[in-house]
Amino acid sequence: MSNPLLEQLGWRTSPGILGRHASSVQSIHALLGYFLNDRVSPTPFPGRDELAHGSTFEWEIGVPLEKVIKGTPELNLLLGLPEIFRQSVSVVAAWPDVGVNLQGESVRASKNVAYLLQQIADADSILYPIWQSGISHPQRLANVLSAGIATVFQGGNPSAYQPESFDGVNTSLDDILSLVDALMLRRSSGSGPTIFICLGHQLAAVSHIRLIKRAVNEVSGVEHLNLDPDGRALLSLRRVCQRIVEIGESLMVVKGGNVLAQGWHDTRFAVAGNEAFEIGTRRLMPYVRRPGSDHIPGELHDTHALIADELEGVIDTMITMERDLMIEMFHGDEVNEEAALFANWAYKMLHDAIVPIRYVLAVSPLSWLLSLPYAVEILSQTQVDEQNLTEVGTTCIYYKDWETKNIRRSFTCQFHPELMADIRDIGRRAGPRYAELKENDGVRLLIRLLYHGMQE
Repeated sequence: MSNPLLEQLGWRTSPGILGRHASSVQSIHALLGYFLNDRVSPTPFPGRDELAHGSTFEWEIGVPLEKVIKGTPELNLLLGLPEIFRQSVSVVAAWPDVGVNLQGESVRASKNVAYLLQQIADADSILYPIWQSGISHPQRLANVLSAGIATVFQGGNPSAYQPESFDGVNTSLDDILSLVDALMLRRSSGSGPTIFICLGHQLAAVSHIRLIKRAVNEVSGVEHLNLDPDGRALLSLRRVCQRIVEIGESLMVVKGGNVLAQGWHDTRFAVAGNEAFEIGTRRLMPYVRRPGSDHIPGELHDTHALIADELEGVIDTMITMERDLMIEMFHGDEVNEEAALFANWAYKMLHDAIVPIRYVLAVSPLSWLLSLPYAVEILSQTQVDEQNLTEVGTTCIYYKDWETKNIRRSFTCQFHPELMADIRDIGRRAGPRYAELKENDGVRLLIRLLYHGMQE
């Protein structure tokens, strides 16, 4: 039976456009691996690697950018097509563009993500312009997003610490953060990874602090746990939460000798303005503890070093094993090193406290704590000049399965791996050929994150 809305929107009901057969999760994963194997192998789709050559490349204007979820009608239609959304990458846009480049052009980088995925692995993308549609049910939307191959949470021009900077669109900063919170808690054995880019990277940092505060507040509000008759489990958890509060309230964010934020209730605790707007090509460097960070408690540094030694964050391995990685920066705000180290320490503290009492929590109002990340590691940084660094260039968010101890990952990056050196979106510039994509460090990094995340 035909669907009038489906016909009106022109949506395909078979995934992929480049191959002779429909794309699948397995074929997409294999082609991502093929792309990463070397820097010289030819496109797997001969004659089809000029996807945007000589034609308009815009969302809602023809294949492959036809699927845009602008409201409830489109979302309901999509939910009736699981063969589509489960084999696609969701691209979430919190703002119409990611900023204005040096040519004075607004940059709609979501198109670049869709182009790369289609060109490299014939993977479809679905755009969720939440700035336009609003967010009526964050948890429900997070469940839809996490059911696909992966979610890419795009950048934007507003500030994660200024609610008024989101004025003029159909969703608020608090609504967006509620969605980010829900995505943070949805990473499981049945979900795809989320890759947070630029503003998304900053929103993820704010979300870490929100989730830790929520944990502390809800633990303090619970008077009794059913499987904890003598109250020992709750008392143990409360002791940990009290320590988290003590550090959170006392920790200062210091930059250039100036105190930018005092304690975790400060709006600029997680994210603050960069020393200067940063745009251009940068070398991605391993994260190192910066000089002048003695105001950060040693246990936060020690816990981060422990996580870095225990787990492999993909990006850090790329920096070590491959040539210099050159990426494109395009931002005016940045994640504070202090907040990232604090979030990692607090997650690890909560996890270790929960391990012996997880069965008690599983049948309590605090069961959601079992969905928290295990840790968040800073993986890299970039240098603007001798004095100024973007200390938190990338992070890996780890989730540890309580029973199997398997690790799953999501990722955040301040830079734009989907943009080429000219900082232009596909449509304003010609689509890069497959060989050009093979040589681009940012593209290779994005594809590697997806490749590894799909395996978990």
